[in-house]
Amino acid sequence: MPSIRLLDNETIDKIAAGEVVERPLSIVKELVENSMDAGADRISVEIRGGGTDLIRVTDNGKGMAKDDIPLAFLRHATSKIKDIDDLNRLNSMGFRGEALSSIASVCKVTLMTKRSEDLMGYSLKINGGKAEELEEIGVPEGTTVIAAHLFYNTPVRRKFLKSATSEGNAVTELMERLALSRPDISYKYVVNGNTRFMTSGSGDLKETIHRIYGREAAKWTVPISYEKDGIRIDGYLGTPAMNRPNRNFETYFLNHRYIRSELVAKGIEEGYKGYMMQHKFPFCVLHIGMDQSEIDINVHPSKMDVRFHDRESFFENISRAVSETLHNREMIPEDESRENAKEEKTESFEPFEHAAADEDVKAGKEAAYAGAEDDEAKRDDGIFEVSFEENKEEGDILWEAKREQDIPEIKPVFTVPEDPYKNARQLEMLPKERVISRQAREQYRLIGSVFNTYWMFSYQDKIYFLDQHAAHEKVNYEKLIKRYRNNEVYSQLLSPGLVVSLSPKERTVYEEQREVFVKLGFETEDFGGNEVILNAVPQETFRKNPDELFLDILNDLAEKGSGRIPDVYDRVIATMACKASVKGGDEISFKEMETVLDELLELENPYHCPHGRPTMFSMSRMELERKFKRIVN
Repeated sequence: MPSIRLLDNETIDKIAAGEVVERPLSIVKELVENSMDAGADRISVEIRGGGTDLIRVTDNGKGMAKDDIPLAFLRHATSKIKDIDDLNRLNSMGFRGEALSSIASVCKVTLMTKRSEDLMGYSLKINGGKAEELEEIGVPEGTTVIAAHLFYNTPVRRKFLKSATSEGNAVTELMERLALSRPDISYKYVVNGNTRFMTSGSGDLKETIHRIYGREAAKWTVPISYEKDGIRIDGYLGTPAMNRPNRNFETYFLNHRYIRSELVAKGIEEGYKGYMMQHKFPFCVLHIGMDQSEIDINVHPSKMDVRFHDRESFFENISRAVSETLHNREMIPEDESRENAKEEKTESFEPFEHAAADEDVKAGKEAAYAGAEDDEAKRDDGIFEVSFEENKEEGDILWEAKREQDIPEIKPVFTVPEDPYKNARQLEMLPKERVISRQAREQYRLIGSVFNTYWMFSYQDKIYFLDQHAAHEKVNYEKLIKRYRNNEVYSQLLSPGLVVSLSPKERTVYEEQREVFVKLGFETEDFGGNEVILNAVPQETFRKNPDELFLDILNDLAEKGSGRIPDVYDRVIATMACKASVKGGDEISFKEMETVLDELLELENPYHCPHGRPTMFSMSRMELERKFKRIVN
């Protein structure tokens, strides 16, 4: 049996690094969160080779004191907690003291930092956990950390990394979430020399959504603001037209920290119920605020999972917040068939361009370049023009900067963009008359039906198209669900009764779920063997093949099970409403159209059928005039 021995510190550090530094994403996350905790409101992140070749994070935070710099790279050194009690009231983005130590043990790290009260800054290089001499240099206020050649000294770990593209995409996704988590911070993100996005740091979440997801995504969102029971929810909800095939676009933050939570996801989706088609998921960016004592963020080392002390109350609040917000907004999608013009890009400022004229930077230039051989400078101060070059023999990164005499006067090259949503927000504040309302109904001009399926009416400067089946289905669904909840279900007697033959499986489901049929208005009795008689059926389905409806409900219960009782009745009543409604192709009179339109006005959500399909959409007069080339742009 091998003898037990103590490992040396270098081996211990590399093992610990594997727990913290799994991939480039881990390093970026730790460094950016450190910048946020340092009070930075401008953060620049650059990666190369998916982050395996180079990661550079620069901020304008408070910087570090000279004596603190070496301590920052010791294991379990941190400024964020003092003792175990602090873990229960932690407000910083992270506290793992081994982060910088672990990063430095598997990368070639350079740190440059300066405080506002210091004349000069400092630089420290660490290769594989071994630190060089601390140097005094001229740099702007803040901190820059450069991590090069990830896992260069642990090649086994490097083999387990994915391709540079995959690793880079993971970092990009992280940076997008970080920018959405703190719209009050200006982020610049650069990949292989190309700027992927920049945010202004104005604090406007919608502007940040625009920068990351594009103009159309920002356009089709509605603001949400809700507060109850110590829970605050703010952000933006995508309209149902922005539905997605998975949950990848459900983004939510708890006290500014990105989390993944089945409870939060289910609560959001419950709020969208009736607005979203089956197997579709919403787009949203939500900021949730709660007292730290009501949650536990240390459920998982990644801190992406979270435990809520009162799950039921939280679920109820988030689903109510979403449903009330959607209910209070008009949800009629507009035809957007015209190819959207390319939006003009306006770049934000680079976080340290303005600092170039600072007197302390000028004073530090000579010291920074003193002793530099030829055109090689030994550091990158985040301001001067810098290129990265790999030394093939040493496997190192050289930071090459122009000499002082070659550097022209530096002026800001980016400007803060004008708020693109100022006018939109002012318009949102104005009272608007809803299209689906009694007041607006008086101005409808019913035009007729197309293909015996779609109705048309005009209102003000738009033309509206209604799907007759979806609209009638929603009217019937609301009637049926209201009667069920008020215990006012009406049945229609059948004379003679209808005999329905069941398969053995259907017979079993029927016996198990007989109470469901009773509550919905079916009256049945056994007829021997696997046959039953329908003596009465729900009133609305009397003329719509009630025996087929009975079998459809049985099959639904067989396939999807009973589950939550309210969900079962919602689902079954939606099926009943579908069967009782007019179909596409049925010829409808003007009077019947008028009746359905009037009934649609009374609904809480007239915009979607029970299965989430839209009941209507609109086309503006301007769009029609573009089609006929009356307007060309």
